[in-house]
Amino acid sequence: MPSLVVTLVGSDRPGLVGSVSDVIQKHNGNWLESRMAHLAGQFAGIVLVDVPEANIEALIGGLNLLSNQGLKVVTELDIARVADEVGGPAWLVNVVGNDRPGIVREVAQVLASHEVNVEELTTECNDAPQGGGQIFTARARLRLPEGLTIELLQDELERLATDLMIDFTAFEGDSEVT
Repeated sequence: MPSLVVTLVGSDRPGLVGSVSDVIQKHNGNWLESRMAHLAGQFAGIVLVDVPEANIEALIGGLNLLSNQGLKVVTELDIARVADEVGGPAWLVNVVGNDRPGIVREVAQVLASHEVNVEELTTECNDAPQGGGQIFTARARLRLPEGLTIELLQDELERLATDLMIDFTAFEGDSEVT
């Protein structure tokens, strides 16, 4: 069965997820995975949907009609979705440090230079205790290419800044390995 990757952005309000799920259900779609968040007054989401081939165009049309409710919708068809992960081992990485411009870029450049795939990334800034500015935190699931050691990657990431703390945890399937 083909899959659609659906991205959504619009002013946040109650009922948006319900509207999207109604359209998917109406066209016999199966909601498989999603990530959704409220950011700066906006609703942003990404949804993976399996849909019968005969219903693809109707589902895309129905989702596009959500623009009448203020949602911008982009759909991408993924007929050849591969269930097996590509590459070497997966790792979870946590990054914590004083916030400053460029942290994500610097980390991303190190990862890209070693052909590490970022499968999932969550970042945020929060007030530091006792008014010490902003603390940046990131959590990412990474897929390392065959042959790259976690020790080498950790050494390079830790060289970015002395105030960044970087912690790696092995990750298999859907869970952390302790």
